[in-house]
Amino acid sequence: MKILFMGTPEFARVCLEALQESDHEIVAVFTQPDRPSGRGKKLTPPPVKVYAEERGIPVYQPEKINSPQWAITLADCHADIFVVAAYGQILSQRVLDIPKFGCVNVHASLLPKYRGAAPIQQAIFDGETLTGITIMQMDAGMDTGDMLLKREVEITQEDTGGNLHDKLCKIAPEALLTALDQIKTATIKSQKQDETQATYAGMITKEMERLDMSRPPQDVVNHIRAYNPFPGTYTEIDGKKVKIWNAKVADGKVDFLELTPPGGKKMSAEAYFRGQQNKGG
Repeated sequence: MKILFMGTPEFARVCLEALQESDHEIVAVFTQPDRPSGRGKKLTPPPVKVYAEERGIPVYQPEKINSPQWAITLADCHADIFVVAAYGQILSQRVLDIPKFGCVNVHASLLPKYRGAAPIQQAIFDGETLTGITIMQMDAGMDTGDMLLKREVEITQEDTGGNLHDKLCKIAPEALLTALDQIKTATIKSQKQDETQATYAGMITKEMERLDMSRPPQDVVNHIRAYNPFPGTYTEIDGKKVKIWNAKVADGKVDFLELTPPGGKKMSAEAYFRGQQNKGG
């Protein structure tokens, strides 16, 4: 099939790579505009753009994909289907109606759980032991369309937001390619989402990085795991803002294992507290 791909971060890039290496034809890639990144706030292209340009695939970066002029560009690509993976913009019904086979989305949760922007982090935050990938037929709602195919993955106590992301990156391409083959051969079986089971994983805000040490210890540890490596969590120790990267529950309380002190480098919590003792802290 002729595919128009929409996606932005690394999760989307691995899906695009799988499509590029398949029998499908990528007619165009739509991704978010370059954004400032890092300490120097250097304008940085998204991973999907870098991959596509290296392979000579046409790349478009609209600020607002749903504006009328972009609808013309999308239609002129003559794609059979739009594939969307962590794009970062909600598509209007006008855009969804353009391709013959509609638009499918690669979503990083087992829908209807964790619709929205941060399903990977929220699943760990909530203490889930299972998540996965859902290939979904898109509609105008927020991850509310019919489910086409699912793949599951276990969440262990050692999983962080970072390595759970990597686990899902490994299973997403196969799920996507299988679903597309079934769509092409008209063998796909769709399933409505149970709205009574729906939960949401909204955008992560700066306020959510602060640990609530009054919560049960396992909840605090889950919070730390979920936001490692991004955006990270912090608490105040002796009046200082300290970033916390790893912790465990020990003797009914939270035991910090790895942290970053103000202006310092990541270190073991043991080394940090030993240093504070030597300073008379």
